[in-house]
Amino acid sequence: MDGKIALEEHWAVEETLHIPGQPIPAGAVWDELRRLLVDFRGRRLAGMDANGIEFAILGLNSPALQGILDTVEAVETARRANDVLADEVAKSPDRLAGFAGLPMQDPEAAARELTRCVTELGFKGAMVNCFTQRHAADSAIYYDLPEYRVFWATVAELDVPFYLHPRLSLPSQARSYESQHWLYSPLWDFGHQTATQALRLIGSGLFDEFPTLQVVLGHLGERIPFDLWRIDHQLRHLPVKFPAKKRVADYMRENFHLTTSGQFDDTAFHCSLAAVGPARIMFSVDYPYEEMEPAAAWFDSTNLSDAERRRIGRTNAIELFKLDLA
Repeated sequence: MDGKIALEEHWAVEETLHIPGQPIPAGAVWDELRRLLVDFRGRRLAGMDANGIEFAILGLNSPALQGILDTVEAVETARRANDVLADEVAKSPDRLAGFAGLPMQDPEAAARELTRCVTELGFKGAMVNCFTQRHAADSAIYYDLPEYRVFWATVAELDVPFYLHPRLSLPSQARSYESQHWLYSPLWDFGHQTATQALRLIGSGLFDEFPTLQVVLGHLGERIPFDLWRIDHQLRHLPVKFPAKKRVADYMRENFHLTTSGQFDDTAFHCSLAAVGPARIMFSVDYPYEEMEPAAAWFDSTNLSDAERRRIGRTNAIELFKLDLA
């Protein structure tokens, strides 16, 4: 299918390439990824052309701004990075758009920067890693906390989507991976960490307070679709307090969208499709951490009607992000 739109496509500035907590260890693979992350028009556009990807929305790498301990530095780095992205997008506006990187260390500063990015730079929303550090390396701060309500009010007012992206757990909180360190990587920890934060947002009553909020999850929903029935079933039977007003499945079908980033598999895809429906799934690659060719080849051949393929590959993104594309 030509005309695909990709949404979890990464870039970086030098500052965010050197922040501790990168998902890929140092070595030849990381060296190549670093080169690709700062390339906007070479191999990126050539790969898009070769694989029927017309347009991509770019977001900062992980952990990026969320790994900066000093709040002032995070605010300044966010502004510089977003200005760099705006300049690059302006050179290829028919192919690229931007997600705001935000200094979540300060919710009010994050709200101001998102407002600037949307109203002045023309960005299509935000991409933020799933928890932030602040002041201390061993801190992990989550966005369902009351201090972030002012931020979410701004997201709702601006009416732009929020892409909740993974990052690795802090080493001090990853003891369950001891002796099996391969789990402490994007192949497992990413999904575990991000799914937990998405469920925290739901359970906090955030979407009852701001029912128009739209959150995007990559990797076909970070495994939540597989567990939707069990989560709601257990909530009806266990003596646990769940402050939200509706079922988790209701919020997933009303306030969340999923992308195919890094999940090019029929079984996982059709599970997610059955769980949330074709209006809530969008194509993505996760470039350069994943390659465009297998992502596009799988999506173009998986069992879908032509109407469903076009909706998931293109139309949903145009509608959600208000893209000026035919």
